[in-house]
Amino acid sequence: MVRFSGATEGGSESRGGTGNVTPVGDWTPPACWYEPRTAQEFSKYMEDMYTETINTPGQHSYAKTAVGQMRDMYKDGKYKNYNLDQADEGTWWVAVRDESRWMEPEAQVCNELPFWLKNGDAPKVPNAVTPQILAELAYNRIKLPTTEVTLAPAEVTKVNLPTWAWLDKTKFTDVSVTAALDVGGVHIQATTTARPVSLKLEPGTADAETYPASGECTINGGTVGEPYAPGKANRTPPCGIKYLRSSGNGTYRLRATVTWQITWTGTGNPNPTRLPDGTFGNDQAVTVQEIQSVNR
Repeated sequence: MVRFSGATEGGSESRGGTGNVTPVGDWTPPACWYEPRTAQEFSKYMEDMYTETINTPGQHSYAKTAVGQMRDMYKDGKYKNYNLDQADEGTWWVAVRDESRWMEPEAQVCNELPFWLKNGDAPKVPNAVTPQILAELAYNRIKLPTTEVTLAPAEVTKVNLPTWAWLDKTKFTDVSVTAALDVGGVHIQATTTARPVSLKLEPGTADAETYPASGECTINGGTVGEPYAPGKANRTPPCGIKYLRSSGNGTYRLRATVTWQITWTGTGNPNPTRLPDGTFGNDQAVTVQEIQSVNR
């Protein structure tokens, strides 16, 4: 069974939580794949599935019949007792679906019944697990830090006042997940790494300007944007926003999205290889007030 380790549960420190990376473009990680199981693991898998199906109240009779026939084939039919007497000679290969994408059409293409392969033989099915497929599965399990930018002014900004924006470089560093498979004669692994490369700011209103004009702030020396400091008030921020109209009694929803460059290394692939870039972002409230003048 594929095992994952690394930043799958918020391994990158963040304020306010973590979330999954969203691939740029039409690419998505595999929704299903085939992976090996030992004879002992497959035996338990089949017996557990049979017992659960038979004993589930209200289970349809056709489901019980189908599972019973499948169990008979591997236990007393085409195969004998799950090939337990050949456990050192090969492995069972079974279809696995991503639990979060169970009903998607892409998850239904792995429809081959479990099959036996002797050690050293290559499976002749699409989506049989490889180091690259492991890397793509790891991609789908990366947890990225919430994209909450630091603003100056922090609480309330003013109309026509440039607002500086940046990300704390100590909280936005490389994030990696490793996927490994060590079953029978199959020993492969892959590590997928996400590296932040740019920040896109969307002010939440057309009455605003961004710095730079594209709204894309690039990484500079490991920092996204530049922290504000006394003495910089007359400078144009390298990354920021200028609101042209008050938010009134409400707020604007500033959206900050980080683009992450994603690569993988692994068995047979020591040099980082690109996978599609990914993004992750969120909204934060910004209050904009008119600058008050005093008449004498």
